[in-house]
Amino acid sequence: MAAAAKLTAAASSLLLRRSPLLRPHGLRASRRFAPQRFARHIASSTNEEAAAKAAAATADTGGPTIFDKIIAKEIPSNIVYEDEKVLAFRDINPQAPVHVLVIPKLRDGLTALDKAEPRHVEILGYLLYAAKLVAEKEGLAEGYRVVINSGPKGCLHQRQ
Repeated sequence: MAAAAKLTAAASSLLLRRSPLLRPHGLRASRRFAPQRFARHIASSTNEEAAAKAAAATADTGGPTIFDKIIAKEIPSNIVYEDEKVLAFRDINPQAPVHVLVIPKLRDGLTALDKAEPRHVEILGYLLYAAKLVAEKEGLAEGYRVVINSGPKGCLHQRQ
C-alpha cells in the first residue's frame, strides 16, 4: 500500500471551488439566484457532513482511509495533479463547477487540521502551493476559493 493518507473527508482536505455565482465586488446578482443557492447549500452541507462523519470514523484508527486507497490507486479517481508530496483529484460529488481535493500523500498523524503539529508546517504550506498550481492548470486565473474543513462538523460552521 502506498504511503498513506490524508486529511479525512471533510476532516481537513483542501478543495478548490469556482462558484458560478462569483461576481466582482459591488455588483449584485439577480434575486432569483438566492433561493437556488440556499437550497444547494443545505443539500451540500448534509452530504458533506455525512461524508465527514464516515471518514472520521476510520481516520485515526491507523487503518487505510478512502484517501489511502485513492493514493494507492485501489480506488479510481480523476487525478488533476500529482507529485511526490500531494495528490489532487476531482471530487465525485462536486459542489461547484471546479471542485478538486488536494491531499498529502503521507498521513504522519495529520488526519485533521486540529491535529496539526509543528512538524506539519511544511506540508500544510505545500498543500496551499499545490492548490495554486491546480488553479492555474484549471484556468482559474480570475479567482478561486480554497476551503479547509476540519472535523465531522467543519462543513457546517459557515457564516450565513
